Amino acid sequence: MFPFKKYSIKNYDFSLLTLVFALCILGVYLVRIAQPGLFLKQIMGLGLGLFIVAVVSIIDYHFISQFYIVLYFINLVLLVAVKLFGVEHHNSRRWLNLIVFEFQPSELTKIILIIFMAKLLVIFKERMGKFYVLILLGVLIGIPTFLILTQTNLSTSLVILFIFAIMVFAGGLSLKIILPIVLTVIPIVIGTLWGIQNNYDIFFLTNYQQSRIVAFMNPESEQSSDTLYQQQNSVEVIGSGKLTGKLFTEGKDAIQSDTYVPISESDFIFSVAGESLGFIGGCVIIVLLSIIIFKCLIIASHAPDRLGRLIAVGISAMFVFQMFVNIGVATKILPNTGIPLPFVSYGLSSMMSSMIAIGIIININLQKKFRRG
Repeated sequence: MFPFKKYSIKNYDFSLLTLVFALCILGVYLVRIAQPGLFLKQIMGLGLGLFIVAVVSIIDYHFISQFYIVLYFINLVLLVAVKLFGVEHHNSRRWLNLIVFEFQPSELTKIILIIFMAKLLVIFKERMGKFYVLILLGVLIGIPTFLILTQTNLSTSLVILFIFAIMVFAGGLSLKIILPIVLTVIPIVIGTLWGIQNNYDIFFLTNYQQSRIVAFMNPESEQSSDTLYQQQNSVEVIGSGKLTGKLFTEGKDAIQSDTYVPISESDFIFSVAGESLGFIGGCVIIVLLSIIIFKCLIIASHAPDRLGRLIAVGISAMFVFQMFVNIGVATKILPNTGIPLPFVSYGLSSMMSSMIAIGIIININLQKKFRRG
């Protein structure tokens, strides 16, 4: 299996790349408004990201998928390294100091697990009705997810679980297995929320994470004022942007999201968009991301084989969840949990992860003529 094939340039999805580039440029500008000192780093990240797309998009995804076991164990080594030597920010240890920049392995984990799980779902295609297959997949995905959860990184853990659920469903999981799982999971979720509200210790959540959920469910509680500080201010600054935003009506100096909303360049970048570009600007971001996701799903439907289809579905699920949660947190629809907005938020690791995903999607589209059924 060679990493390169003779592709037809007419199958190269320049429209998808253009959408991603437009969203990234918008993100660079918003990062500049939120934290001017990070502007050049984000520009460099965009340049590196485009280079990654160019390289990854011409590497056969079948070739990459051959190394699914190697990639899985490399990922585990990186996550263990974070536990042992990681850098801590905001009470979370998620980064490795690579001198040139700080790398967040959990961002790469999402891509590796999508490839890993797609490969396994191809291998177990004829046994998807067996319960032991689901248990095996759950254990293999659960190990890195648990390592990420203990960083503490609940948001990325939830992203992975969502990707897992969507890919297993797309992989043809039997309904006789899905129904018992749903009937089991719903009471567990309800019981967990009841336990949090009644001050029981939930072993898989830290006290800090539990306090955020309590604050969201009971906004009038004593602990909500500190925990919901970011979200309350985020909603206020988004509302202050009104229809067209302050950038064009009052000028850049009137924008205050960087002062009132901590981490506005990353987890709360949508609050910067809402204040500076208004309702229209926020809708533009949502529409651009939605079109990108829709194109990923279209490419999945036309993928040359089951492997490509499942990888594209997993990447689509990743983008959907991150968009929904990031915007949901910024608008106080969801409990406060840090997660980047794809292509918009500041962060080299997040940018690289998203660009690798787009490169793989473009490669899947390039191989339409090699359809295997």
